Amino acid sequence: MVLSFSASVIVPTRGGLMRLPRLVEALSAQINNDFETIFVVDGDIDGSNKFLSSTSVKEKLPNARVITFSENRGRSVALNEGFEASIGQILIRCDDDLEPKRDYIQSHIDRHAKSVQGVVGLTRNILPDTQYARVYGNEADMLAEKAALTVTPNFTWRHWAGNVSVPRRIWNEVGQYDTSYRRYGWEDVDYGYRIYAAGFPVVIAPELTTAHHAAAVTTKIRSLRALHSGAARDKFVEIHGEDVLPKADGVGLWNLLVSGVAEISNEKSISVVSDVIDRLLPMVPIPIGRKLVAMMVESAGLAGVRHPSRAKQSF
Repeated sequence: MVLSFSASVIVPTRGGLMRLPRLVEALSAQINNDFETIFVVDGDIDGSNKFLSSTSVKEKLPNARVITFSENRGRSVALNEGFEASIGQILIRCDDDLEPKRDYIQSHIDRHAKSVQGVVGLTRNILPDTQYARVYGNEADMLAEKAALTVTPNFTWRHWAGNVSVPRRIWNEVGQYDTSYRRYGWEDVDYGYRIYAAGFPVVIAPELTTAHHAAAVTTKIRSLRALHSGAARDKFVEIHGEDVLPKADGVGLWNLLVSGVAEISNEKSISVVSDVIDRLLPMVPIPIGRKLVAMMVESAGLAGVRHPSRAKQSF
């Protein structure tokens, strides 16, 4: 009987049937096989449990286990169940839409060899070749990655997300993900901050940048996610206060425009206007299209920050 592995990979998933085969293939090709994979299906809505429990997956990932909730309980609960069930020394959180390189597991392990720390691997979005990607998506993602690689050490925790790892000691000391987060994304930021606040460094490892088959492939999807992410910030501020967050610059004509649009934005208006922008993109000059998308995304995010109740969906 195996008592431990070098690493445990925890994969929360909901509606991931079309994404999971790619991840299974990538994990089965790792150069280091001393790891287990724990898939946590957060309410099975598409047959993910049947796929993950299949003989073909067992053959590719013999140390895989599947935990399936009877209903949607939220990403934090799914992560906690997976981490608590794990027996590995290094605990890797991996989203179901990633495509790790062959040295993914080993690179995470290596980063913990000499220091007790939290490790962040960035994600590089793989977008379909659409006008949205050409006008806005590819450049925005490139700039975001560049900014993350130059962030000061006291704010690296802000990038805690779906490709991260901790040694078991940090998990034991920091504790579980906060289950009060049910909006989009900030349960991760909360956990990164708690690692930092507990006195452990959080480092960004460029070699762990991993392909991400992003869901936000249109102005509409990206803007709605910005709204929900902005709204989820409210819970973080309630718990930790606003002063711990990086300060945002907010002057100039552009910021006034974004601020004004944010005041009249909600899920319905964002959805309708974003649809119009997506249809316009092939017909307008690229610089104008880029500004239209940026205005929509930034104002949606600000609307979520200022008016969290406008974001209705839970995750």
